[in-house]
Amino acid sequence: MEGGMSSNWRIVAATLFSAVLIGGSYFIARGFEHPQVAQASTETELLKAIATRDSDGDGLSDWEEALYGTDPHASDSFQLGMTDGEAVTRGLIVPKAIADVPVATSSSVNEDGLPPAPAEGTLTAAFAKSFFTLFMAAKEKVGGRDLTESEMSDVSTATLQSLGALATAAPDYKTAKDITAAGSGREALQAFAASAEAVLAKNASRAPKSELLYLKDAVENNDTTAIPNITKRADAYRDTAVGLSQLPVPQELAADDLALINAMMRISEISRDFARVSEDPLATILALQQYPQAVLALTNSFIHIGTIYKAANISLTSGEPGAAFVNLIADLEKKQAKKP
Repeated sequence: MEGGMSSNWRIVAATLFSAVLIGGSYFIARGFEHPQVAQASTETELLKAIATRDSDGDGLSDWEEALYGTDPHASDSFQLGMTDGEAVTRGLIVPKAIADVPVATSSSVNEDGLPPAPAEGTLTAAFAKSFFTLFMAAKEKVGGRDLTESEMSDVSTATLQSLGALATAAPDYKTAKDITAAGSGREALQAFAASAEAVLAKNASRAPKSELLYLKDAVENNDTTAIPNITKRADAYRDTAVGLSQLPVPQELAADDLALINAMMRISEISRDFARVSEDPLATILALQQYPQAVLALTNSFIHIGTIYKAANISLTSGEPGAAFVNLIADLEKKQAKKP
């Protein structure tokens, strides 16, 4: 394997990641419509930061380290006397997907010196395997010569399509048959508000910032407390979804309560992928692309519930059972109304 092959791979890999960032293939795979997000948004800036993050300054971004099996926190993972980026350029370190191809270098590298495969079950590992299968097939088809820009683009497109097929949508946490609809009207709505308030209070996260801001801290500031706090928030979303799903709900709220429960669980799953930014950066990037849509779904669920409380002319003062739940909805409606 010549160094040129590794350089060629890195060019195509960069193209692929650009396509992931810009094209939002994961949304297509999951059947989501990509929401409009301002170019200067935190999500967009984080996508760029994760794609270019190089924790050890060795010339390989962290997501590339995952593909090569190198350590993102050690600049010379295999004690070769050079940075990992330089070793990749020289062809001394190759992705596991092609590690069985002979390495042509001025010095020998024994089998034990080759990098291990990326962790099985990660999207990054699936990405590597899919890419190299298609990349090697394309090179064989053209007699082993370097691929043209158009041919590289074809490989990129095919790999993204393959990735989309692998990234199948997780089913909703609950369906309509799992929700217990009981009662209706003002009294039932007030009782539900009190019960929902208790669930929210019981499962409130002790991590004061949002999972998105903690991810920003982890990526941009190397804050070691950020990932545990993301996990705490993921747990809080999950436990809240579980708690709400066990409550009997007024018939007029059943559909929106179901949407709220599923949105809570979806954000929990996304947050867990945020916490995997070091071990599976591609999973985090794809989860980050889902995040705005999931937050929008959660907000809309609360707002739809709020319209039902408004229609029933239910307004609770602070301290009354259920007031915190109803007022939370009102606050979300106000914030949404202020958006351009």
